Amino acid sequence: MPRNPLPFLVALALALPAHASEPPDASDGLRLSLPADALTDARPFEREALAEETLSLEEAVARALENNRGLRAERLQTAIQGTFEAQERAVFDPELFAELEIRRDQSVRQLEQIGETDEVAATRRFGEAGLSQSLPTGTDLTVSVRSSRSSSSRVEAPQFTTRAGLSLTQALLRGGRIESNLVRLRQATLDVEASEYEVRGFVEQLITDVEGRYWDLVLADERIAIFEEALAVAGEQLDQTERRIAAGDRPETEAVSARAEVALRRQGLIDARAERARAQDGLARLLQGDGGLWDTRLEASSEPGLERYTLEPLNAYVALARDHRADLNETRLRVQRDQLEVVRTRNGLLPRLDFFVTLGQSGYADSFSRTWRDRQGDGYDLAAGLRFEMPIGNRSAEAEHTRARLTRQQIQETLANLEQLAIEDVRGTWFDAARIREQIQAQKETVELQEELLRVEQTRFRVGAGTALAISQAQRDLLESRLNLTETVVRFRQLTTELLNASGTLLLHRGIDAPGAERVEIRL
Repeated sequence: MPRNPLPFLVALALALPAHASEPPDASDGLRLSLPADALTDARPFEREALAEETLSLEEAVARALENNRGLRAERLQTAIQGTFEAQERAVFDPELFAELEIRRDQSVRQLEQIGETDEVAATRRFGEAGLSQSLPTGTDLTVSVRSSRSSSSRVEAPQFTTRAGLSLTQALLRGGRIESNLVRLRQATLDVEASEYEVRGFVEQLITDVEGRYWDLVLADERIAIFEEALAVAGEQLDQTERRIAAGDRPETEAVSARAEVALRRQGLIDARAERARAQDGLARLLQGDGGLWDTRLEASSEPGLERYTLEPLNAYVALARDHRADLNETRLRVQRDQLEVVRTRNGLLPRLDFFVTLGQSGYADSFSRTWRDRQGDGYDLAAGLRFEMPIGNRSAEAEHTRARLTRQQIQETLANLEQLAIEDVRGTWFDAARIREQIQAQKETVELQEELLRVEQTRFRVGAGTALAISQAQRDLLESRLNLTETVVRFRQLTTELLNASGTLLLHRGIDAPGAERVEIRL
């Protein structure tokens, strides 16, 4: 209502028909003029579709696996993790290096004895190239060749020098074990495997959502059909009641319950069609990649078919969940990763002790080519020794190692808790499925009894012993029982999918091949 209601009331008064001679009946309330089809049209949520497409359950799943945007993004995560693995492998790749330098020096000295200055100009051209590589054994190798050309104002001919050398450094304590040097690479490999299990879990949940939305659409169509049939039956009953009233066989109050029943069925039909619109949008979002299904009417062609779905014993699903659930296997890989982190940080507690050796041979001549052929003597250099390094207290490494051990303990507790949650998830889903499966037969019998009760009330009404109110109540009970049966059948079908997802075997049952099907064993 506007803050100032006067203009609104004036406009409303002008819109209503005037009755100067007859005052308005207070019992009629406020009656607005609406189009004739506004009370009978129950299709406000059925938009004009640009196209129509019929999908089976298998086709819907295949469409989602091909087009779903979330799955595309999830798959990229595995490729991203693969780049980290390649980066860690590159640590042990050989590296080519080269250096070129030109240097010129000019010095001036004052010769006090003779009272003159001495100017010396020297030019040096230096070049070096080689290959270096770090090995998982903790060994650093370098092979290099360098050459230099030196000239001076005091020497007429330039001097050429060439040296070929080999350098080796071997870690003896810190960094001297292969398992500690390969930790980063193995962790990156485990991250790739973990991402595969993560994608597998995402795919299983995606299929569960698709199938759930698909059966929601089937349920919505069934509800619409039931309400349309109920509305038609209520309309026929209203016609019969009005004919009886016109013939004088029934009081006029009998028509109230019949009209109320028609109004309730129309209201239920509107809600059912709105629910179908929501169910279709939910399914379309999972199936489409470019948003082209929003204006397409999707028709489901698959039936729940309860006879094809049976429940295995509860213990079988629990055992399968322990082996095949993607989140459990992913967490087991995280445990292995944290164990490797303990190995790496334990290596950091050791002092640094490296053995190094350098060997080279040099040649001297008045040209570059002759330094290799006509060496002036056997010039060589050799160096070997040990290099030691140890931080006093080593508190940083101690803290890092302690953190790694605590993190490993934390992830182990997380895994144990996750296993319990998985078992609870399986058991809860199995109990719901078993309960609903038992209810289906009882609800079928309820529908049959309600149909018989409605026929009895209709017969009593025809012979004058019953009332329209009793028929309306029987129609409501039958409608409710039919809706309950339909919802139970669809819900059981959804629970069978959720149970397979909870046990980690949904992809196996659907015949979909994807990485991450094997159980991960924790290797200590």
